[in-house]
Amino acid sequence: MSISKITLLTIFIPIIGSLFIPLAGLISKRTRSVWAVLLAGTTALLPILLIPQAFSGTELIIRKALFPGFDFILVIDALSIFMSVVSSFIGLLIVIYSLGYIKDDANQNEYYLMVVMFIGSMMGIVYSANLVFLYLFWEISAICCWRLIGFYRGKQQVIKADKAFLVTFFGAALMLLGFIAIYNQTGTFDLTQMRGLAVSSTAVLLILLGMLSKSATVPLHTWLPDAGVAPTPVTAILHAAVLVKIGVYAFARIFCYTFQLPDFWLQTLPILAVVSSLVAAAAATVEHDMKRILAYSTVSQIGYIFLGFSMLNPLGVTGGLLFILMHGLSKAGLFLCAGVVEHNTHKRDIRELGGLIITMPITAITFLVCALSVIGIPPLGGFFSKFMVIAGTVHGGHYVAASLALFTALLTAFYLFRLFNAVFLGELKVSIVEKTPAMLFVIITLAVLSLLAGIFVSYPARFADVAALEILRYVK
Repeated sequence: MSISKITLLTIFIPIIGSLFIPLAGLISKRTRSVWAVLLAGTTALLPILLIPQAFSGTELIIRKALFPGFDFILVIDALSIFMSVVSSFIGLLIVIYSLGYIKDDANQNEYYLMVVMFIGSMMGIVYSANLVFLYLFWEISAICCWRLIGFYRGKQQVIKADKAFLVTFFGAALMLLGFIAIYNQTGTFDLTQMRGLAVSSTAVLLILLGMLSKSATVPLHTWLPDAGVAPTPVTAILHAAVLVKIGVYAFARIFCYTFQLPDFWLQTLPILAVVSSLVAAAAATVEHDMKRILAYSTVSQIGYIFLGFSMLNPLGVTGGLLFILMHGLSKAGLFLCAGVVEHNTHKRDIRELGGLIITMPITAITFLVCALSVIGIPPLGGFFSKFMVIAGTVHGGHYVAASLALFTALLTAFYLFRLFNAVFLGELKVSIVEKTPAMLFVIITLAVLSLLAGIFVSYPARFADVAALEILRYVK
């Protein structure tokens, strides 16, 4: 099978296949579940077939002529392949986890339709090299998120879902204005024809607002903690696998791979990144809701990725890409562990929990492993990505930003150990045992991968390094 066919299938199998999930549900619940896992599994497998193309150091451009300015253009390079491998794999694990988590809930046809289409929209964003189609897939993901966050259909769930949609849609509308400003300047929406060009600060501002709203960066972050009203698999896919990574990926694709950033933004972005990390970490230290603590943690960790990318040097960008992988594995693990706790105890307030390591040892151990990776404790994968980002920041001469990033890492250790202590140690307040094998299988897998990704870090680091060198090829 050719590379172009594999790429097209990676995008359209989940998008088109998701439309048949309700039909499969009419046959039986088992048929629907098997079809959803099959779609997610195929989407996770196909990008792996493209890894040799990534290491070849070359890019492949696919063009399907439609009409001027709106050609369907895909770019297959190390960056897009890296992102598709990471996002689709974690998406598959979350679909498997969902089999146990929502097995007794209503609206499962819509749930799986939206989750699988969501994964497909991410694949479209990852490979799109036309700004119009990037925006199109971007908005498909927003609609899916809106329905998934409000999945339980209660008044509060609907309000929070609407808030998430409005914030990200408003940001996306501003980003589209930025794309139009670029079109007025260049006469094209084709990213491959704009590499090395300088763009106006106004266009940069508009595009960044869209990215920052989607990636929940301070001060556009408030919708993400509120999205904890969604089922835990949804919050995991929002925080770890797909949604909040869309913004940082778009930053890498547009501002590292394509345009030259004005000097003002080169100086401003590191400050914005570390302030966002610090503020969100501080908020996490005083929260009592498990999922809100982890949500603020996500906002904080996304700041590290923006910080690494904003350095525009190989060490920082490689660290940022590696951070996407390591954070995806460990933060998905943390959220899904929290989901096991909530699913079995029906509680999220850490003041009402405690001692669960006695009755839920697997969940406790996997949570601890994933937490240590997010904190950045060697030899877990999170250590290497965080170290490279901070080292890249020092190499870029931003010593204050590097110092604040180190301090934020200490806050990360504080609030995650506080969470672990409150939920799993101390007096047992809720006596309940672990169950649902599918959920336990997924959290164990994520914990093991967080450890193996650190022990064998040379392999993902080499992949990230190839992508970093490729996207920095046009940076002057």
